Amino acid sequence: MEAQPKTPRVHRKKSLAAKLKRLFFITLGALLVAVALEIFLVPNSVIDGGIIGVSILLAFLTHKPFGLYMILLNLPFLIVGYKQIGRTFAFTTLIAVLLMSGFVTMLHNVRPFTDDLLLATVFGGVVIGIGVGTIIRYGGSLDGTEIVAILVSRKTGFSVGEVVMFFNIFILGSAGFVFGWDHAMYSLIAYYIAFKMIDITIAGLDESKSVTIISETPDDISDAILNRLGRGVTHIYGKGGYTGEPKELLYVIVTRLELAKLKDIVLEYDPAAFIAVENVADVMGGRFKKKAIH
Repeated sequence: MEAQPKTPRVHRKKSLAAKLKRLFFITLGALLVAVALEIFLVPNSVIDGGIIGVSILLAFLTHKPFGLYMILLNLPFLIVGYKQIGRTFAFTTLIAVLLMSGFVTMLHNVRPFTDDLLLATVFGGVVIGIGVGTIIRYGGSLDGTEIVAILVSRKTGFSVGEVVMFFNIFILGSAGFVFGWDHAMYSLIAYYIAFKMIDITIAGLDESKSVTIISETPDDISDAILNRLGRGVTHIYGKGGYTGEPKELLYVIVTRLELAKLKDIVLEYDPAAFIAVENVADVMGGRFKKKAIH
């Protein structure tokens, strides 16, 4: 009997509201990046890493528009991204690059907020990090070097982060020959701040923790967490590797502000309980919503 061909799945398309939300935040992110560049960093000869940094250097050396280089340099990476990552990513990235280039042109003649190099570096790094992080969070990018890093990491033993770091050390080092080594070091500070702000923007400030608990009184602890902390608990049944005895593990996700109270609850019922805590980058769906407690 011949096998019947599988019926292709029909993937549900995003609603208009979801698309408009994505466009709004991509636009907001592009505007923030443009503000960081034209009102903080570029007037003070401080650059960022990646394609943005290369574009700033080329614009300074050739006296051509910065936005032009952003578009030209990202085009090859957009083609690669379309083939390797997907159409939505490439299209969203193209919109982000075009919007950012347009905003940079609009803000080019606006006076910088400060000529203090340290203030410009810190605030420029914060704003550009939030802008780039917002764009990444909603499915786009402004930096083609990350696409190259993904491809290089597949063919070499280097991680994506190591490849990106290599590119950026080269780019930020080049700034020393163009703007001077003091400005190159400030550029490195701005890049580090932006890098951290990207992580915060993508993961969110409300960082969550996953907690695994092994105790001799799992039911009491589970009931206390539910009623006193308002968090649901998952019971996982296993076996001790040394004793071979059955074990009941409790798994719960809490915010970092609730972690101390969770530990107090567990140790109140079982001072010898085993507690393992891990960071959680993001939590979606399920029953993570907090219940009312009394």
